[in-house]
Amino acid sequence: MIYLRSILFYIGEGLSTIPFMVISMLAVPLPPKLRSRIIAGWAVFVTWWLKICCGLDHKVINAENIPSTPCVFACNHQSTWESITTQTFLPPLAWVLKKELLKIPFFGWGLWATRPIAIDREDRTAARDQVITQGLQKIAEGRHVLIFPEGTRIKYGQAGKYKRGAVMLARQANVNIVPIAHDSGKYWSKSSWWIKPGTIQCVIGESINIDGLTDDEATAKIKAWIAAQDL
Repeated sequence: MIYLRSILFYIGEGLSTIPFMVISMLAVPLPPKLRSRIIAGWAVFVTWWLKICCGLDHKVINAENIPSTPCVFACNHQSTWESITTQTFLPPLAWVLKKELLKIPFFGWGLWATRPIAIDREDRTAARDQVITQGLQKIAEGRHVLIFPEGTRIKYGQAGKYKRGAVMLARQANVNIVPIAHDSGKYWSKSSWWIKPGTIQCVIGESINIDGLTDDEATAKIKAWIAAQDL
């Protein structure tokens, strides 16, 4: 049954990218925050469809820690879920992603319209510069920035090497950095197409004070907080 329900979900998700692309393109001329809210409607649909088809829901813990003013969210990365569903409960976002995603027909074109921070992961120095330069622009627009410091999806129960981009951007933009921890990989694994039913736990942390810390120390503090949630 998990297999059939997962296939049905992917079919619906795939078909929904066509109207998503059209709506996204029409929203391009709008102000960045409004555009983000409109395009996030696709994420609302996909999150609902995920619950209907696969029985996978989520619970947001400590949502009161989400700041109303722009910040940098630093989130662990285990599956596709956090790339989609975080848009449904976080303020208007620009998130960091690999530029190859923009080449996917329909989905990538709609994704481009959201004006994300698309980086070249093959060139680490250029990628870091892109995160900071473009991130400062997105924050100036009044949007929050979502970064996955691990850079790629990591198997549930494990942790990748955390990069310093989130801390460097928050420092230069003089905004808060807010950690997010979740256990999405327990249900929607990077190593399997099949989606298990359940409830993903997603915890929003308090702002981390990086004053007096080096970039490496602050990054380690984010990693330690996420690991301490023991989800």
